[in-house]
Amino acid sequence: MTATTPRPTLEHLPLPLLAMPMGTGGVGLAWRAAHEHLGAPQVVGEALLAFTAVLWCAVVALQALRVLRHPQAVLAELRHPVRVAFAAAPTIGLMIVSAFLHPYAPLLGAALWAVAVALHLLVAMLLLRRILAGRGEVAMLAPPLMIPLVGNILAPALGARMGFVDLSWMMFGIGMFLWLAVQPLLLHRLVAGPPLPPPLRPSLVILLAPPAVGALALIALMGQAAAPALAFIGLALLVAAVLLSLAGELARIPFALPWWGVTFPSAAFAAMLCASGFPAWLCWPAVLGATALTAWVAWRTLLAARAGAFFRPEH
Repeated sequence: MTATTPRPTLEHLPLPLLAMPMGTGGVGLAWRAAHEHLGAPQVVGEALLAFTAVLWCAVVALQALRVLRHPQAVLAELRHPVRVAFAAAPTIGLMIVSAFLHPYAPLLGAALWAVAVALHLLVAMLLLRRILAGRGEVAMLAPPLMIPLVGNILAPALGARMGFVDLSWMMFGIGMFLWLAVQPLLLHRLVAGPPLPPPLRPSLVILLAPPAVGALALIALMGQAAAPALAFIGLALLVAAVLLSLAGELARIPFALPWWGVTFPSAAFAAMLCASGFPAWLCWPAVLGATALTAWVAWRTLLAARAGAFFRPEH
């Protein structure tokens, strides 16, 4: 007798797929920065951001349909110590979509940014409530926990350009506090254990996002790469150098959804280099490298989707 093949269903659609628009949108923003500071073709960044808007609608709609059809499966995933962090990915994706739309429809872009910020603060509040109520666990101390925090720092990088200066400073303060509170705990786990599971190790690149995005936020808020932004830039360069030294080790890890955690931080780092006035010979490899990396992760995700991997129970 042959085993019965499980019927594909949205019940098993992984929550981390919500991070895909963060990756593609981050690369779009990096190309937009390359257009502004390096003279790169404008169409590349705008096309990537337009694709991100469509992708965001698609993945959010699928997860919304999953909530309606399989609410218990979604609740179970939200109770997962690591995957719960990806509940903040849609609001970050919506921030990126708002930044894409703002030059073409300022009122719509600003409205979407405000909605995204409000929803992101709600997600961050619920996550903090879970931790403060004593329902957290050591397994939560993994790099994806940075996702709700990076969103708070990303908001001013985009909102300051829309005129939300005061609110952007408030969001920057929230993001900084949460980042400085959680980063030492993450480093302690990496030193003292338990070790990260091998499939989760590529998500270490998420540690690059807060300083890179923080630098972008301060440049947007202050109008230049002043001294506070330079402090973030220096830290981002150090983290990037460490991660590059680990590239060979990380490259040996088979593809899994945590690889999406590599895409947005690498794109944010490339955008930071462009916005900070670094020479083109340094900016272009960062932009092209982030683009190639995101394209590879997207291609592997597409292959997995075609094979039905996201519609069957995980092993």
